[in-house]
Amino acid sequence: MRVRRTFNARVSAVLVALVAVVVLSSCGLAPRAVDAAGRLSVDGTPGPTTSGRSSDQQQLQSRPAPIPSDVSPDLQRFYNQRLQWEKCQVGGSFECATLQVPLDYANPGGKVIELAVLRVRAKDQSRRLGSLVLNPGGPGGSGVEYAAAAPWVVSRAVLDRYDVVGFDPRGVGQSSPVKCVTNAQMDHYLSIDGSPDTARERQDLLQTARQFAQGCESRSGELLPHVSTIDAAKDMDVLRSALGDKELTYLGKSYGTFLGATYAELFPKRAGRLVLDGALDPTLSARELGLEQAKGFEVALRAFIEDCVRRSDCPLGGSVSQAYKSLDGFLAKTDTTPLATGQPRKLTQALAVTGIIMPLYVKEYWPRLRTALRMALNGDGSRLLSLADEYAERGPDGKYRSNSGEAILAVNCLDRPDITSVKQAMAEEPAFRAASPRFGPFILWGSLTCAEWPVKPTGRPGAIHATGAKPILVVGTTRDPATPYEWAVRLAKQLDSGVLLTREGDGHTAYMSGNHCIDQAVDRFLIEGKPPKNGTKCPG
Repeated sequence: MRVRRTFNARVSAVLVALVAVVVLSSCGLAPRAVDAAGRLSVDGTPGPTTSGRSSDQQQLQSRPAPIPSDVSPDLQRFYNQRLQWEKCQVGGSFECATLQVPLDYANPGGKVIELAVLRVRAKDQSRRLGSLVLNPGGPGGSGVEYAAAAPWVVSRAVLDRYDVVGFDPRGVGQSSPVKCVTNAQMDHYLSIDGSPDTARERQDLLQTARQFAQGCESRSGELLPHVSTIDAAKDMDVLRSALGDKELTYLGKSYGTFLGATYAELFPKRAGRLVLDGALDPTLSARELGLEQAKGFEVALRAFIEDCVRRSDCPLGGSVSQAYKSLDGFLAKTDTTPLATGQPRKLTQALAVTGIIMPLYVKEYWPRLRTALRMALNGDGSRLLSLADEYAERGPDGKYRSNSGEAILAVNCLDRPDITSVKQAMAEEPAFRAASPRFGPFILWGSLTCAEWPVKPTGRPGAIHATGAKPILVVGTTRDPATPYEWAVRLAKQLDSGVLLTREGDGHTAYMSGNHCIDQAVDRFLIEGKPPKNGTKCPG
């Protein structure tokens, strides 16, 4: 199992039900961008002219923002492109377009790649404030799908005033996606023992990691060196310009906070109203991130258990100690004897841990976890397997509906140096097990693929200050399992203009999670530009 991910599971579940069919088959078919004169597409092929277009067609072209003086001449053609909006092909009021960016920013005259973009236009166009760009996290979460779920992602007040815009970052979804393995190979990768106890199990895990990395190189080798967070942040500045906005207004969740903070560091004068919800601490190494995330999941598990044992239907027992004993015994059993699920796939220990982790992201999912554990303790692993599949975005037909499992590794292995060998992982395991006896080893060994990665990391941990940026709102949740609250505290302190807003409660991320105090503060910041007082706390 690969636990080290920060994708917003709440959003994932909503999107599966609401927008996948609408979006995935449509945005890749959006028209190509043209330059500001409407003559040529960015790659130099003939493009449509604006002459003869209807007024409706003209309205569906974005007028680019003035090009900043620090944009190099060889990048100006990208900044000067017009997005040609067209209704997405399958239902809804969404509009789709394609943004063109250089594969390699060090060689802007080289290969061009395309990024899928989706827009939900502001309800009140007469009072429109501009575009609000979204990123749901991951890395590997689809911004296109996230924007399509705008009514569940942002408030009605924000929907009235902003065009809500999502894009699939490079390597993700419909934007030149990273490809590594087949569906069957991904099934094997996610189910193999993720906390190896023997030399044979460690060798099997290493071989699987090697095959995964080799698959990425053979299928996406040209793309792999160019999917870093820095590359994605540079793409966001091209998107900002193409949308016609002088400053970026942005809502990023989970990993999306790192993307937003990176943007502010690169382009502080063009960073407008940025909301970073469920923050990452950019100073942490991959090892430190993994250790603290392991602790975060352990805290979330304890909160679930304490809630469970107060209920008459808790399958783990009537006390906290008994619940831990029941859960640990169950996980130990699945390590040697995978559980039947009513289908050929069995519930391995790795899949069981994934199925437990998924509902910890969202407190409203805790009843589902109680039910799944009750069935599993009675010998039926089908519900836990279903939760694990939901986490991995695997459909009932055996197909993975996104490439998020591949994209997360492609980005993470590039952004930060990680473990380099089985020997190093074995040396680190006691610390990870101490941080979280149940999740720590899985998080550690989930990094083994990066040890086999065909591209060397280009990123390094380091503080982000974004000197010169306007106030940046950093939001943290006190018992967030995936992005521990301390990360938000640290990021807000690092940023020269950081403002910390705290939700006291459970679950991953805070905005639009049912806390009126948080929603009101974020909305006021986005709409009026007025951040709350630094250190504001919103109870449960």
